Amino acid sequence: MSPNDMGEPVSLIPGAGRAKRLDEATLQPSIGALVHDVARMIRRRFERRARQTGLPITRQQARTLLYIARNEGLSQAAVATMLDIEPIALVRMLDRLHEEGLVERHPHPTDRRVRTLWLTPVAWDVIERILAINAEVREEACAGLTPEQRAAMVGALNHMKTNLALGEDPESAAAE
Repeated sequence: MSPNDMGEPVSLIPGAGRAKRLDEATLQPSIGALVHDVARMIRRRFERRARQTGLPITRQQARTLLYIARNEGLSQAAVATMLDIEPIALVRMLDRLHEEGLVERHPHPTDRRVRTLWLTPVAWDVIERILAINAEVREEACAGLTPEQRAAMVGALNHMKTNLALGEDPESAAAE
C-alpha cells in the first residue's frame, strides 16, 4: 500500500479493499490444482510402495529409468530435456543410478563430448518392479472408473498436454 495525494492508503492490488464475494464454484480447485494434487499423491504412494517392497528408488529415479528404457542410447542432455530437469540434477541422479549398477554411460560414437545412456541387465529387473508398482498405484487411483472413463481421462490429459506443448516457447520453457 502507498498513500495517495490525500494521504489515504492505496492498494496496489486492483479491487483490494472492496468486500467482494466470489461464488463457491469459482473458489473450487482448478484442474491444474487437482492434477498437481493427484500427481503428488501418486508419487508419494509409489515411493511408499517401493520402500515396502525393498526397492530403494524415488519416483524421479524410476521415471528416469523408464525414460532411458524407452530411449536407450540418447544423450544425457536429451534425457534431461525430455524429463524437464536441469542437466546437473540429472547428472547427480545418474551418478546414484550408476552406483546402484543400473545405468551405464557410453561415449557417443561421433561426438566425444557426449555421453549416451544405457540400462544394465540388472536395471531391467528393476524396471519390471517399477512397472508392477505403477500398475498397483494406477489401479488404486482409478478404482471405480470404467475402462471407458479411464480411456477418456487419459485421452483428455494427452489432449491438454498437446495443447500446452504447442503453445510453449522452447527458449522460455528452458529458462523456467
